[in-house]
Amino acid sequence: MNLLLASSAAALLIAIVLMLIRTLLGPTLYDRVLAVNSFGTMTVLLLGLLGFAMGRPDFLDIALLYSLINFVSTIAILKFFRYRSFQVSLSRRVPAPKEGS
Repeated sequence: MNLLLASSAAALLIAIVLMLIRTLLGPTLYDRVLAVNSFGTMTVLLLGLLGFAMGRPDFLDIALLYSLINFVSTIAILKFFRYRSFQVSLSRRVPAPKEGS
């Protein structure tokens, strides 16, 4: 059982390193955002695996919180790069009527 946990943790660490390389070398912005999101997902998996291996179920609470932060930050980053601001609402704005018409 310990060998299985150690090999799983090693595979996740290798995948995390590969995602960090992809983050640095990604040709486009969206490749980098996807790599950061994948890095966050693999970190959540690693936290869950470590919590199981050490017999500490409270690590799952930390992993759930980290996954929520990962999701919200990915949406915020993509919204920022689409609109170049966090101030634009997602609904369409109606232009104000011009004076004198």
